[in-house]
Order: sequence, then C-alpha cells, then structure tokens
Amino acid sequence: MFDRHFAGNVTQAVPVRRAHPSSVEGMTAPPPPNNIMSPLSDAEFSLPRRLKLVLVVDVVESVSLMQADELGVIARWQAFLAYVNQVILPANEGRLVKNLGDGLLVEFDTAQRAVRAAAAMHAWMADCCDAFSDGRFLALRAGVHAAHVFVGPDDVYGVGVNLAARVATLAEAGETVVTAQVRDLLNDVLDADIQDLGDCHLKHIDKPVRAFRVGPVQKPGSLSSRVAQPAQLHATVAIIPFACHLSAQEFVAIGDLLADGIIEQLSFSPDLQVVSRLSSGSFKGRLSSLAEIATCLDVRYVVSGSYVVSGSSLAVTAELADASSGHIIWAARIRRDWRDLLAPESELIHQLADAVHSKLLETAAVKASTRPLPTLHSYELFLGGITLMHRASADDFDHSRRLLESLTERHRSAASAHAWLAKWHVLRAIQGAVDDMPRAASMALEHTRRALSAEPASALALAVEGFVYAHLKKDIDSATLRLTAACELNPSEGLAWLFSGVIHAFLGEAEMALESGHRALALSPMDPLRYYYESLLASCEFSAGHYEEAIRWGESSRKRNRQHLSTLRVLIAAYMAADNGAQALAVANEMRRLKPAYTVAAYEAQSVAARYPFGQQIARALRSAGIPG
Repeated sequence: MFDRHFAGNVTQAVPVRRAHPSSVEGMTAPPPPNNIMSPLSDAEFSLPRRLKLVLVVDVVESVSLMQADELGVIARWQAFLAYVNQVILPANEGRLVKNLGDGLLVEFDTAQRAVRAAAAMHAWMADCCDAFSDGRFLALRAGVHAAHVFVGPDDVYGVGVNLAARVATLAEAGETVVTAQVRDLLNDVLDADIQDLGDCHLKHIDKPVRAFRVGPVQKPGSLSSRVAQPAQLHATVAIIPFACHLSAQEFVAIGDLLADGIIEQLSFSPDLQVVSRLSSGSFKGRLSSLAEIATCLDVRYVVSGSYVVSGSSLAVTAELADASSGHIIWAARIRRDWRDLLAPESELIHQLADAVHSKLLETAAVKASTRPLPTLHSYELFLGGITLMHRASADDFDHSRRLLESLTERHRSAASAHAWLAKWHVLRAIQGAVDDMPRAASMALEHTRRALSAEPASALALAVEGFVYAHLKKDIDSATLRLTAACELNPSEGLAWLFSGVIHAFLGEAEMALESGHRALALSPMDPLRYYYESLLASCEFSAGHYEEAIRWGESSRKRNRQHLSTLRVLIAAYMAADNGAQALAVANEMRRLKPAYTVAAYEAQSVAARYPFGQQIARALRSAGIPG
C-alpha cells in the first residue's frame, strides 16, 4: 500500500525530463507539440527545497474493508476528509498534498503541529466514525519524518517522503510513529508522551531507523517528585528565553543570551531555586500561559520578555510574574547598545538580574561575573553544541563535539565551552561508547581543568569533574569533594545534585541520596537528558529499599530511552527485589538483545558501584536474571 502510494518519491527528487526516443520497437514516435514544454526545460525553473514535517496516514486493512462495504468506506472517508480540510489542517497550518482514497500525505512547518494533527485524526476516527455492520471500524496508522524536501504546487518530492511512509508501517491502528529527527523537535512533557522503539529495520532503507511512538501528552506534574524539597523554602523562578520582535535573523540569539545571563547570575544566590536553561528553554517560541509554564516547571515566579534591535540599539521589555496570582509584580523597559551583552560585565544583564532578585528577596543581588562569548556568532555555536549533544541521533551527538571544539579553538579561555566538552566525554562514557576508559577520563579532566583555570567557580565544571573521578577514575573521595563544592557554589546546578545523589546511593546513605536525586530532578524538570536523571533517581530509590518507586522511575526512563544500560540494570535488580522475577527476566532479555556480549564480570570490572553493597546486590540480580557471569 505504501509502496503504491509513495514509492515514486524515492527514485526522483524532482520530476525528471527523459530523452525523447527516436523509435520504439520500430515505430517512430511523434515529436512533442511545440507549445508544450517540460517545466525543467526552462532554465529559470527550480523547485524550492525546504525543511518540512511530512505526515503520512494510511487506513488499516483498507482493502479488506473495501471488499466488505465499499460504499460505507467511501462515505466515512469523505466525512473524515471534510473534517481534516475544514478543521484539522487550518488549526495546525498544514497543507494536504495528496488524498489517495485510503491515505493522506500532509506537510507541516513544525513537529508540534504535525503530531497534533495526527492525534486529531486518530481522535476523529475513534469518536466520530460509525462501526461497520461486522463490528469493525476505520482506523489510521501514521508516520512523521522531518526532512528537506522539494516542494511543488501539487506535490512534494524526496527520500524523506518515503521514509515517513515506511515509518508509518511501524504503527498499530490508532498510533503515530516518528523518526529521531522529529523526536528531537518535541518535548515529552509539553508535546507528547514519547516511547523509544529503538532501532528499527525498514523495507528498502539501508540503515536501521531510530523510531519513537508518540501519544497524548501526560498531565503536567504526573511525574513530579513525591519527596518534599528543601528548596520549597526558597523562591522558585524560571527565566524564559526572550522573544524577538522585528529584528534581523542575526539577532535571534539575543533572547537566549539574555535568559542565560539572568539564569547564571540568579543561580549564585543561595536564596533562590532557578530552573535550568535546558528546561526553561523548552518554552522558547511557545504561546504558553503563565499557569502552564508554572505547572510544568514547578515554579512560582516566571521571568519573560521581548526585545527589538534597531541599528546598534537594543530595546528590552522584561516582566516578573507571580504564577500563584497571575499578577505582574515587576516590569521594565530598558534600552542599551546590544554589544553590551558581549562585555565581561554586562550592565543590562546585571540590571535585569538585580531587579528580579531585589523584587523577589528585597535585598541587593549578588553580582557574579559572567563571561559570555565575545561574538554573537560564537554564542550561536555554543548553543548549537549544547542542543545537538542532547539529541537522539548519533551524528548530531558527534557534531556537537566538533562545534564545541571549534569554539574552544577560537576562545581558549571560554570556561563554559570546556565544561560542556568535558560533559560530552562523560555522556559518551554513559552511552557505553568508550573502550579506553582511562583515556576518556584523561580527556574529560583536561577540559574541566581548562574550564576551572578560566573560571574557578564553575559549578558545572566541578560537577563533571566529580563524575569523572567517581565513574571513570573510581576515586569516590575526590569525587565527593568536587561535588560538594559544586553544590555550594551553585545550589541550582542540577547535575551536581544528581551526581551527589548517586555517590550517596553507592555508599548506602539512602536519605541523602533521595534528597539529592529528587532535588536534581526538580531543578531540571524538562531537561533533554531527563531519562538520565530518572535513571539515576531510580538508583537512589533502590538504595533506600523503595523498590516500587525504583521501578516507576526506571520504567519512565526506559520509555524515554530504551538503550541506556544503567536503567536496565537497576530495573532488573528492582524487579528481583520486588519478587517480580518474570519481569526481571523480560528486562534481562532486552539487555541481551541490546548488548549480546555484556556480562556481570564486565559490570563488576567497570563500575565503581560494584565495590559497595549497592552494586553487589545489582550483580547478584543480574546473575539471577540470566546475564552471563
């Protein structure tokens, strides 16, 4: 069915003009009329190539349904098509490219709109489409892929169209499956409930495709921490990237630069709990209500604003809102030269941060020296490196390293760039892509040393260095010193609390592990690496003997990323401890499929946890579940 509908889009990127044959089987073909020309014969003609979200939907078992009730299928499809054209597409700014009688090809400009449209189509089929006389219903399966395609007035062309169709074959009735390129454009708290399907083999596609099933988004707060946080005694605040109005494309990064500068300065205050940039940045460009932002980020106060650039003049409008009342409690309009943001001591950043801090705490703000990168181009490079590091694609992950390395070559004393490069090496080790652990540790430590040389008070660099000492060098004492210092320097550095929680878990300090682990998740509620936070929080719960909670967090992590070995280990141990051997065996089977050569001996040799009762319990559970010794 998909071959029939969309295969032509694979072999041709654009319509191809064929050479006119002089004869076919002895017959002379007439020349084409002089007044009819192929569009590609015009040297001025070209199809634009644009990034689009391609949605393919297909009726499940359409041939069987047609044979049973042809007129009934047609009537229902026409009603569905009318609803799509009149309601779903206008609401989501989509364009219907093809209607094939039992399938649709639709294009969108954003992943959110494509996924919402697919969900609306499924909902109409479930709620508004009558059953047939034999009790069966019309149902759709849908696939979405993000790709650069050639866009014509009546069609779209390119391999991305075919991949969307292939991905749709992975969906069951009423489901939508997307590629990694789409998943990286979605937020699994705001946009959809996302389940990792792993690497999938598709017909006529050379390489496995990482696919994800997407469903209706869970209610905000459904995965919030059950443990009351000490930070409730502090003001909780999120700074949303400022919106750009009527400014050239080259200035779009200023909104992130403003938010990052305010976050960095406010995070040095022990009186505030500041949500991480990766979480608050999820609301960039969204028309979200104050209540939605506050609920999703679990904060009381929200800082937002907009800006306009005209020549060298930057006009910034900022406001501080109390989400509990919905009132604006402070607002200001400030004008500066935009190059002020590139100075080591930005007056604009200080003024905004001081005003917010003073209003929240009625005290003078603590001014922390910020070191923004010297040019807007470099800052965009920095943001790109961070963003790509947290995507599902291995190519994007590798590209993030190249971006950050290029940045450190240009600005050798940029502490934040070195800290994130060290984190890249850590994440690579976490993902199991490192064979030479000592060399990986040496490379990570070289970057943290450079970062701390440039900025001795970098909590991120200290946190990453603590992780390296714990997990790559197996020096728990040195790790604890650095993680404690990182938490004291910046009480809002989520990774510092997360890594501290795991160390406490290893050492059997259950209450401290739980406090640190839940605080880390509270500081990073929508971090792109949330699966990792949840995985380590599962370890903290396991160390406390809370096996059902360990399973809850572990399964949530596994749903987000099915290829993280640490999650599978703690799930096996938690299921075993909860007397659910059957489920432990199922997870162990998944681990063996993912890593056929993995053994308990390898875990004991590689993990510092194996030195402590925590890790020894996990090793016993792995053996009991059938993982080779």
